[in-house]
Amino acid sequence: MARLFGTDGVRGVAGRDLTASLTLELSIAAARVLTRDSGSGRRPKAVVGRDPRASGEFLEAAVVAGLASTGVDVVRVGVLPTPAVAFLTGELDADFGVMLSASHNPAPDNGIKFFAGGGQKLEDALEEEIEGMLGVPSTPAVGDQVGRVSEAADGAERYIAHVLASVPHSLKGLKVVVDCANGASTAVAPEALSRAGAEVVTIGDRPDGYNINEGCGSTHLDVLQEAVRLHGADAGIANDGDADRCLAVDAEGVVVDGDQILAILATEAKDAGKLAEDTLVVTVMSNLGLKLAMEREGIAVVETAVGDRYVLEEMKRGGFGLGGEQSGHVILLDHATTGDGVLTGLHLLAAMAHRQQGLAELAKVMTRLPQVLINVPDVDRTRVKDSEELWSAVRVAEAELGETGRVLIRPSGTEPKVRVMVEAPEQAQATAVAEKLAAVVRSALG
Repeated sequence: MARLFGTDGVRGVAGRDLTASLTLELSIAAARVLTRDSGSGRRPKAVVGRDPRASGEFLEAAVVAGLASTGVDVVRVGVLPTPAVAFLTGELDADFGVMLSASHNPAPDNGIKFFAGGGQKLEDALEEEIEGMLGVPSTPAVGDQVGRVSEAADGAERYIAHVLASVPHSLKGLKVVVDCANGASTAVAPEALSRAGAEVVTIGDRPDGYNINEGCGSTHLDVLQEAVRLHGADAGIANDGDADRCLAVDAEGVVVDGDQILAILATEAKDAGKLAEDTLVVTVMSNLGLKLAMEREGIAVVETAVGDRYVLEEMKRGGFGLGGEQSGHVILLDHATTGDGVLTGLHLLAAMAHRQQGLAELAKVMTRLPQVLINVPDVDRTRVKDSEELWSAVRVAEAELGETGRVLIRPSGTEPKVRVMVEAPEQAQATAVAEKLAAVVRSALG
């Protein structure tokens, strides 16, 4: 049977895949697993938040019902970013937290993810335990043992104060456009930027339950690019639906991706003597240009598998403070337990203010190499590891590219396809090598 939990909780079309009954059962199972070590003499407590999707309303009701029925007190924090819910889980001394969101997915989708005490992401073993508890009979709480439900009206204010306390420089003098993706950052991102000193123009700030990520946010940067040019802003910041991502555009509307943001933040932190172990953690999909730039700056780069959870695991293991993905998941571990788009945007703009340079100038710290990704469908992905024909072709390609290029072959985790990624100094070379390797994948694994 396929595992219910994916790399970021349980997701699916709300009402079809992620039903009220499944959400109720997941909440009960999570409560049983995540409150085992709760101290005696008090009822366990959970923080519950969501993004503004319409389906979040009925799914939140299912979560609250499930938790309270097991004897867990529930603190509802309303519509807030995922990293805010993680922060409040620790801030309110809750045993665990629950976030309802499908991140950058369209409005019909939704998801549920759980945080352990302190706002930490769950380890795989805990998720497997929760999944294993589904359908296992339990004794419901009755009488004065049932959980109580309350509201944390100051959740947004607590989170804003938290992220602002981490910002090392005033943003006074900067004009910024922020795109909230009609999502969870609408009530907090513009306010935080404004209080940090920036002049703020806000777009994507009219959530109606159905327009989250629709033609806006980090998945549709053209809207932000146009707004930055129209308003003569110094930069633009884009979040996704649950605001755990941040991408940016410079004053001319040129995109600054997650790799470039990481390069800027890493060099800024190193110069301030605040980059733990002088090391940056990224995934294998990060552009080779980032690694070359960090080598030049005296910063070590540690690579992980694709997924911010793997970045976070490596950061904790090695005692590193900064890591992330090209997609804009940036983890500032001194200030957050997960990727935080609002926090990242503040620190990126603070670097601009500190250095008195535009974002385009700061982004020159690295040169993105042309990167070509080809998805080859309808092949046997399980044979990738043992195909001598394929790996022989990869060795030839790597010899051709030398130290200024790179090849990455990745079987899909869920579909019968193989991903071929090639980086090279020139776009034409990257394309040619990628197409050759894609043809080999088809012939060897088709």
